Amino acid sequence: MSTDARAAGAAERAGAKRVIVTADDFGLDVAVNEAVERAFREGILTTTSLMVGAPAAADAVARARRTPGLRVGLHCTLVDGRSVLPPDAIPDLVTADGEFRAGQFGPGVRFFFLPRVRRQLAAEIRAQFDAFRATGLELDHVNAHKHMHVHPTVLALILDIGRDYGLRGVRLPYEPWNQGGLRDGGMLGRLVWAGFLAPWLALLRRRIRRAGVRHNDYLFGLSNTGAWNEAALLQLLRRLPDGVSELYFHPAAARSAELVRRMPDYRQEDELAALLSPAVRMALDQAGYRRMSFRELDLAPG
Repeated sequence: MSTDARAAGAAERAGAKRVIVTADDFGLDVAVNEAVERAFREGILTTTSLMVGAPAAADAVARARRTPGLRVGLHCTLVDGRSVLPPDAIPDLVTADGEFRAGQFGPGVRFFFLPRVRRQLAAEIRAQFDAFRATGLELDHVNAHKHMHVHPTVLALILDIGRDYGLRGVRLPYEPWNQGGLRDGGMLGRLVWAGFLAPWLALLRRRIRRAGVRHNDYLFGLSNTGAWNEAALLQLLRRLPDGVSELYFHPAAARSAELVRRMPDYRQEDELAALLSPAVRMALDQAGYRRMSFRELDLAPG
């Protein structure tokens, strides 16, 4: 049997399985940017999500411009990071040094209930879209740092503002409850978490589809955040469901002081090694998975 015939047979056996392989936090640190570039050039990475207000954003944009084929989206940052607008423009969102206020629950409550906070939130989201447009990069997708777009107010603003910037793809952060990861709290913990998120995810899915925006079917990495390695990734690839699965990572070429401060327990070098693994690439190729970006997806049905 020819190589082409074997590949065609593998693709047929894989059915509708397609994968988007994403690295988040592009721009957070030069070590992250280096990992993203290497993982695309030498590994299985297809897309990355840019933090436009992060310290190494300019370096990330320069790397993206010299890396044809790497699809880049906006990693909208509203917690645990730096704003694009100055603190005096969004005083309810950030501290005096421009850092978003700590935690997710407290800001989420203020986003929902306080009109002045929503106005500031809308201004910051638009400023981040503006900053992305200024890079000259094509917008592949949008997601939010710490998955804050699960919040209905944040999602509504991203979808509404995003129309002005050609938004075509949004991450759906749905990980099947029976797909345990390295950091999960056991079956009971996964069931409780899935039950808590279910209504929010259903709302998110409906709103994305009504907006005519592309999305993935599944997201893998929620229960593995910061803990991917080659063995875990190979295990997952043996049981991916049909449909479009996004696998997301936080790779870095080294553990800088900034990364240790923000993500002390992440194993980012292991994640880079998994993305570069010849065994992982072989598993994808032999199974016939199609690697792609959000812009290559069909429009979600209305």
